[in-house]
Amino acid sequence: MINQITQEDLAKHAAWLRDEPEGVRIVTVVNANLRGANLIGANLSGADLSGADLRDADLRDADLRDANLRRANLRDADLIDANLRDADLIDANLRRANLRGADLIGANLSGADLIDANLRRANLIDANLIDANLHRANLIDANLIDANLIGANLSDANLSGANLRGADLRGADLSGAKYIPDNVSATTSIVPDGDLVVYKQLANDSIATLKIPKEAKRSNATGRKCRAEYAEVLAIQDNEGGAMESGVSWYDNSFVYRVGETVHPHEWCEDRWQECAGGIHFYLTRYEAENN
Repeated sequence: MINQITQEDLAKHAAWLRDEPEGVRIVTVVNANLRGANLIGANLSGADLSGADLRDADLRDADLRDANLRRANLRDADLIDANLRDADLIDANLRRANLRGADLIGANLSGADLIDANLRRANLIDANLIDANLHRANLIDANLIDANLIGANLSDANLSGANLRGADLRGADLSGAKYIPDNVSATTSIVPDGDLVVYKQLANDSIATLKIPKEAKRSNATGRKCRAEYAEVLAIQDNEGGAMESGVSWYDNSFVYRVGETVHPHEWCEDRWQECAGGIHFYLTRYEAENN
């Protein structure tokens, strides 16, 4: 294992990639100090750089295909036009990294910190971004076709011109995101118009059956949790199925639901992407209400 990467190391690694007997794969020690390293155009395909300190490193045009960068610190690194196809970037720190035009097809960025990262025109087709933090990221013209963004934080991100066709956005946070594509708004909306019978779990696992009148505003963000401007309480049952006249909210025991009455939230938030904002929260199915 090495703590620095020299030209000799790169030459041996290139020989390793060619299956030559004198070839040696680059494998760095944990927390290897590569801060500020000049690796412009370096061929690091298949290298093991897991846990390496690559803060401020210059990796423009570098070949990092299939590289192991798990938990690597790439904060403020320059990765313009780098090839990171199929790279392992699980839990990597890419905060403020410049990934403009980078090839991240099939890369695993699960749990990665991409706050304020520049991903303009980056290719993220089929990338794994589960639980990645893309807060304030620049995703202008990025290609996110079929990317897995389950639980990702895209709050305040710039999505102008981004292609999210086929992307999985279940549970993703899009609050404050700019230029959300119309197809994303359409494909993530699950709440029907008109009168709607829905379900809500109250304190002590009781279940309220609610009616959302057709006049009431309603929304959901990217998940299954929905909210409404107001609702009528049709019925309440305890956790054994017995009828109840009233119940209280899990989160505010001063907020009472009474059968036959209409409940109004303390406030109603118009921004549909604010999943936990003001409104009467509910699920479309009883099963979801009972299990969330």
